[in-house]
Amino acid sequence: MAPATVTVAALQTALTDDVATNVARVTDLVRAAAARGAQIILPSELFEGHYFCRTQREIDFERARPVTGHPTIAHFQRLAAELNVVIPVSFFEQDGPCYYNSVATIDASGHLLGVYRKSHIPDGPGYQEKFFFRPGDTGFHAYRTRHATIGVAICWDQWFPECARAMTLAGADVLFYPTAIGSEPEEPDLDSQPSWRRVMIGHAVANVVGVVAANRVGTEGAPGDGPGPMTFYGSSFVADERGNIVAELDRTEHGVALATLDLDRIRRARASMGFFRDRRTDLYDGLAD
Repeated sequence: MAPATVTVAALQTALTDDVATNVARVTDLVRAAAARGAQIILPSELFEGHYFCRTQREIDFERARPVTGHPTIAHFQRLAAELNVVIPVSFFEQDGPCYYNSVATIDASGHLLGVYRKSHIPDGPGYQEKFFFRPGDTGFHAYRTRHATIGVAICWDQWFPECARAMTLAGADVLFYPTAIGSEPEEPDLDSQPSWRRVMIGHAVANVVGVVAANRVGTEGAPGDGPGPMTFYGSSFVADERGNIVAELDRTEHGVALATLDLDRIRRARASMGFFRDRRTDLYDGLAD
């Protein structure tokens, strides 16, 4: 029988450029979230180190690891099984000569359900990801975890409604977005935080799903280092299927945003709204051009 509710959590913290320190910090937050009843717990994007995509340094390819034998994934597999929680783990993936920005979704048994590779790769001052990552080739999926059926995408993906729709069509009731986003080096007066939230809240409303977004906080980089310092604006949150923010953290907090979502209510609301009943796929050919 499908669970009636699920308690979800977004983790938010500043990160060092030391893998062991960051894994320990995220582990502490996972344990804190689980102690409060969280069943699916989302760390932020590329949490093993600083957001290295601010610059194009060849040495940063050394951060990548294959899925098989990845020590951070193995660590969180053990932790997930111990705590009976689901953890989508963001990591820099090497697959032979190819490199991806990926998430390994770990079920509450510790079993690896699958790997999603980021589909939309940004390129601009401070976010030079095309230097490092190939566009993902996995497509969009829903994972039937022990606690809920979920979709997982990554940061820049969250600006694309097609991504959210595809995961919902695959069966997801809650969408998870690990993120690393903050100030814009070329536009210091631009604050994208309100738009960042609004677009994901729109996905919640248009697809009648819960949405969980986890971002980092703190300032990384130094003057004269590539584009200069970047300050990440946190603001991690959980939204319900009506687009209400039901848990959130501010721009500087370290901690856990936690909320319980009613899966039965989500499914009833999705059926009654008729968004999927009234879709006109016969008219949407232009969307793929």
